[in-house]
Amino acid sequence: MNAHLNLVTMHRASAQRFGPRVALRFKREGLYHDISWETYRTRADHAAAGLISLGIEKGDRVGIFSENRYEWLIADVAILTAGAADVPLHAPLTSPQAAYQLQQSGCRGLFVSSQAQLDKIEAVRDQLPDLEWVVSFEPARSDLFPRLLTWDGLLQRGQQRGAALAGDLAEREHSLSADDLATIIYTSGTTGRPKGVMLTHGNLVSNAEATVGASLSTSTDVLLSWLPYSHIYARTCDHCVTNLTGATVCLAESIDTLLVNLAEIQPTDFTSVPRFYEKVWSAVRELPVGERAERLRRIFGPRIRRLSSGGAPLPRHVADGFLEAGLALLEGYGLTESSPVISFNRHNAWRLGSVGQAVPGVEIRIAEDGEILTKGPHVMKGYWNDPESTSQAIRDGWLHTGDVGQVDSDGYLTITDRKKDLIITSGGKNIAPSELERLLVSDPYIDQAVVYGDRRPFVSALLVPNLPLLGEKARELGCPIDVMRDLITTGPLVQFLRERVIRLMEGVSKPERVKEVLILGRPLELAAEEITATHKVRRRHLLSKFEPELEAIYARCEETKLSLTDE
Repeated sequence: MNAHLNLVTMHRASAQRFGPRVALRFKREGLYHDISWETYRTRADHAAAGLISLGIEKGDRVGIFSENRYEWLIADVAILTAGAADVPLHAPLTSPQAAYQLQQSGCRGLFVSSQAQLDKIEAVRDQLPDLEWVVSFEPARSDLFPRLLTWDGLLQRGQQRGAALAGDLAEREHSLSADDLATIIYTSGTTGRPKGVMLTHGNLVSNAEATVGASLSTSTDVLLSWLPYSHIYARTCDHCVTNLTGATVCLAESIDTLLVNLAEIQPTDFTSVPRFYEKVWSAVRELPVGERAERLRRIFGPRIRRLSSGGAPLPRHVADGFLEAGLALLEGYGLTESSPVISFNRHNAWRLGSVGQAVPGVEIRIAEDGEILTKGPHVMKGYWNDPESTSQAIRDGWLHTGDVGQVDSDGYLTITDRKKDLIITSGGKNIAPSELERLLVSDPYIDQAVVYGDRRPFVSALLVPNLPLLGEKARELGCPIDVMRDLITTGPLVQFLRERVIRLMEGVSKPERVKEVLILGRPLELAAEEITATHKVRRRHLLSKFEPELEAIYARCEETKLSLTDE
């Protein structure tokens, strides 16, 4: 049973309890600004009244198309306070992608951050007949939306009409049940067209309460937040959890300023995806052990108590390196459809290499084929307007995660792979690509790796090298870094990396060994849809780009009579 009726009453309780204390801290034009809990709540109520004056009814959907900013967080609370559900869009989405999500979810209104995001929407205005108005956090102009308001204009509108709408607001807030829709979050689309995950007030409240209970989070926490709020990881762990505890959320300016913001804020808590920790580790791994440990502790600051990792598998060598420096990376596991937290490691209960034990109220079961199933109040209501996909995902109350794993006798869950990503070679061998990828990125010269080989005679891989380090090797060998169609073609460098891969593969069985590689001459790009907003690799999309070159690998090996068996 949840302690709070819904997300709105949960937020209001913290605002009443913590009043003048700092809720949000953000940086504008070089200076940090603070918003107290009472101001946070007041502005959310004014914005909610403004939404009602625009005609928003209980159960309507309202989009948010914006980068992280404090207005995003207030808009979210305001939409929920008005009894509506929000549809957060990843800020990098293109016009057609945004149009699909807004149209499919039936949004009546939309918050945008700026003119740039509004321009994307104007480009597809004819595809959005249900969209009635837009509110822009920054000043913007539009010829296609007569009902365009500024953020300040919406707050003023709500403040002026707040007294008249107070009764309506209170009624909507207290009529929201655990089963009422709070948000529709579209999946990352790593395996196809995104689906709208319906999460209720009960889903998010229960998951926040379970996470707080297991992590012992308190109102004294200071969290540096940078992951996109359009993704469920940050939405729950950075937003809902702090709304429950009354902690202070400090917004990072961008991923490019994280190290600077860490030094400025000196947080007690930091949530991130493995990619950031990998980059930090790559920058310090060549230092002597003592100096490396000192540098890592200096990066995260003297107050850090909790470093959380989720959203993708954490490479074991990174976890080992941080632990050696006295910093435990607490890895967890979840997905959008589970609100998201299913399990995570805690300071008083953790096991390296696992994703921890289930949070309170959450059940985990391993199916006969190894798939991880979960059941509890965290499981989504379903996919928006997609009953067929819903019935495939949830069977007898159990959410089928699509991940493969195992639970040990102490309840610690270990993820071995994505069920759909499992490679079956032409020789019938089942291979888990994520284990090979984790092994490959343990090499300092390899930044990212994507393994390939389904229905092929052997396994190959697409590698993203550590380009600065590879540049040093090129200078040492006296050769340029030649690139053709984004792939490095310099013979000595290709051979250098191939030999490193061969040595890495000595620790796995022959069928699993990566025998050939393609080497990218650039990082993976969000704009090219090669990674998601949380830096997950869009495996199928990426590999399809290099299908001709991958096909050529196998054709070349066939011609030269290389060993094509996986014996």
